[in-house]
Amino acid sequence: MTKPDLLQICPYADPIVQALEDDFTLHRYFAAEDKPALLQRLAPTTRFIATDGHHGASKAMIDALPKLELIASFGVGYDAVDVTAAKAAGVSVTNTPNVLNNCVAEVTLGLMLALCHQIPQADRYVRQGRWAAEGNFPLTDELTGRRVGILGLGRIGKAIAKLLQAFQMEVVYHGRNRQEHQPYPYYADLEAMARDVDWLIVIAPGSASTKGIVGRAVMTALGPAGKLVNVARGSLVDEAAMIALLEAGELGGAALDVFAEEPQVPERLRTLDNVVLLPHQGSASHKTRSAMGQMVVRNLKAQLRGEPLISPVV
Repeated sequence: MTKPDLLQICPYADPIVQALEDDFTLHRYFAAEDKPALLQRLAPTTRFIATDGHHGASKAMIDALPKLELIASFGVGYDAVDVTAAKAAGVSVTNTPNVLNNCVAEVTLGLMLALCHQIPQADRYVRQGRWAAEGNFPLTDELTGRRVGILGLGRIGKAIAKLLQAFQMEVVYHGRNRQEHQPYPYYADLEAMARDVDWLIVIAPGSASTKGIVGRAVMTALGPAGKLVNVARGSLVDEAAMIALLEAGELGGAALDVFAEEPQVPERLRTLDNVVLLPHQGSASHKTRSAMGQMVVRNLKAQLRGEPLISPVV
């Protein structure tokens, strides 16, 4: 029996590919020399797209596949998928929530500890032989007892807030609406929250409504002792303003897992010593990436078999 066609937009790990090949014929969009020709050839039959949060699926791609039923995205963020076009075409969209909450929360705390205690700088200090030559490394700050504001108290935001309790940090949050039955104080105004906290963690979804939400005014309110952590999307932060404030000492520090134009990171940012930078590693553990891949597969197979989707967003 012929397996249904599936358009694979981006590379996946081998176990995911093998699981998909059990039920689908894969067509690798990312490897195609003539991508429009591939879409044209698949138009009469293709019901499925597999992608991720970075590559997504455009309106042109959706329009080119009139038989399309499902776009299964690897990752919790699906802002790269044209959800409006998918809705208009009657196409479902899924993502991979929950399975990455703990990993992203751990990385967030790792970034905070690294920035607070200057761990990368202290590591270099030892490796360069400066400890013996120059004496002890300068004293650092601590997390314990500090106040932290979370922008986006969703599933991952709540997991982060829970871990912060181990450091006796006071947690407050900002979002579109106050959430009932949450033990953390709510701020309706992001700038006001930034003014009142020592740390600002960005973990809200990327969308047109959140683009640039952490602008110059918010970071100025955070102040020369305040620290910014972004584990969401680079688009949420005004990167140029952030760099200028960091250079001027008007923002105390930044710990970043995401950037405006990944994988390009501005040289001005890379040369700063009051930042910690990761290459979008928030969910990059063997365990978590495996679970995310399995959810992509499960959603696709559920659609194929006419069963309820595991994690629909549209």
